[in-house]
Amino acid sequence: MKKIFLLIAAIGLTSFAQAQNSAKAEKLLNEVSQKVKSYDNMVVDFKYTLENTEENIKQETRGDVSLKGELYRLNLMGITRVFDGKKLYTIVPEDEEITISTYDPKNDQGITPSKMLTFYEDGYTYKWNTTENVKGRTIQYIKLNPIDSKAEIKEILLGIDVQTKHIYNLIQKQDNGTKVTIKVNTFKTNEPLSNKLFSFEESKYNGFYINRLD
Repeated sequence: MKKIFLLIAAIGLTSFAQAQNSAKAEKLLNEVSQKVKSYDNMVVDFKYTLENTEENIKQETRGDVSLKGELYRLNLMGITRVFDGKKLYTIVPEDEEITISTYDPKNDQGITPSKMLTFYEDGYTYKWNTTENVKGRTIQYIKLNPIDSKAEIKEILLGIDVQTKHIYNLIQKQDNGTKVTIKVNTFKTNEPLSNKLFSFEESKYNGFYINRLD
């Protein structure tokens, strides 16, 4: 009977500790979300790394994204993607090709640029994880797991600067063994961005093949 009581007590303490960790993680994520939503716009310069050791693949590049509400302009791997609130424009200068499609939120299952800093608000469970000191900055990691068991994403480690409440990096592991790391190099807010940055002007792309999907 004593052993059973001790076992029940141990399970209770473990559950309590897990609940506390989840509560701490939720509190920090809420603070990050509130901070991000307080800005009129954001300009983020980042390092993008894709690795798959089994396939002997490692790609590193830099990118940048300008965000204003749901609107965004992303430059990555020589491709520009612009979302004006209704349509998504994918511009590939190397191929002189542009693809235009209507945005459908039902098909939006991944971490898109517009959700890059707030994607964790829906569809994930979270736990308090490790802490890292980076040049005097305290980076707290939160481990996120998708609620959908069929999701391609296996887990995400989200590094948060405890002082600024800004995202420092994101490490995403997929079920095929691929790991994607996004590390923020610079994070600027409330910049004097023109609305034209989030619009598409077809006249600038004379000679480009335009593929209209709808």
